[in-house]
Amino acid sequence: MIDVALLGTGGMMPLPNRFLTSLLLRKRGRMMLIDSGEGTQVTMKMLGWGFKTIDLICYTHFHADHISGLPGLLLTIGNSDRQEPLTIAGPEGIEKVAEGLRLIAPELPFDINYIEFKDKYESISVSEFDVRAMQVDHRITCYGYSMDIPRAGKFDPQKAESLGLPKPTWSRLQKGETIELDGKSYTWDMVLGEPRKGIKLCYCTDTRPTADMPEFFKGADLLIYEGIYGEDEKYEKAVKHKHSLFSEAANIAKAAEAKELWLTHFSPALTEPEEFLNVAAGIFPNTVVGYDRLTKTIRFEER
Repeated sequence: MIDVALLGTGGMMPLPNRFLTSLLLRKRGRMMLIDSGEGTQVTMKMLGWGFKTIDLICYTHFHADHISGLPGLLLTIGNSDRQEPLTIAGPEGIEKVAEGLRLIAPELPFDINYIEFKDKYESISVSEFDVRAMQVDHRITCYGYSMDIPRAGKFDPQKAESLGLPKPTWSRLQKGETIELDGKSYTWDMVLGEPRKGIKLCYCTDTRPTADMPEFFKGADLLIYEGIYGEDEKYEKAVKHKHSLFSEAANIAKAAEAKELWLTHFSPALTEPEEFLNVAAGIFPNTVVGYDRLTKTIRFEER
């Protein structure tokens, strides 16, 4: 399972009741952050999940409303007594941008490892998180993200019997032990059935819809996608600034056969985004208008 928290839902500038864009994920006690707009450490403090176990921060792009909260966030992570290295990933140039922001946060008790994305599609594995990135269509280089949590198959007694493994060894294999028998080694993956359905979580903001999005987001248990404006009448403005409307987000979720859509990254002019929920829900019924610190636990399906 994975815990999801939409820390901030604002675009461009914060409002009194709306922090800037950021998403926090928690899996087995470790955490991953996507973007850190101004004030991210404040809304994180309000959420109460802590700071010490953030192992990975991914950035979509380098506009200030997505990254300007980094210096304060790093200092707060440092004050949590973290000493393990932290990884920061994002478009090419992330090290230069982050180190520039760190001029006002130069002393940290942990090292930072940087991963720079240069290709259309990238993938990384850090701590508990397997992440795929896809370049999208914004005014500057920008990436959308997909996080996959695979799930192994169930223990298969027939496989264990076919390998000649005595029953007393079965529980040890299921606990991850390696069994030595008659000069051969047996591991837990050798006695499992077919992999079961995992969890897929996707996040994309600051982009026009693209033809490859439905495939990249295919089957997402949760798609978090920007809706800069609720009204279709703002189409030309969205195109000009390379953003997406509520209706376009819903069409992407529908084409991707996602299970649920959360809208985020609202224009400061969109003070009551829930008033336009019907615009998206008419296309993709399971749509939620995001709000700061909206949380959900996504669990594996039981079949």
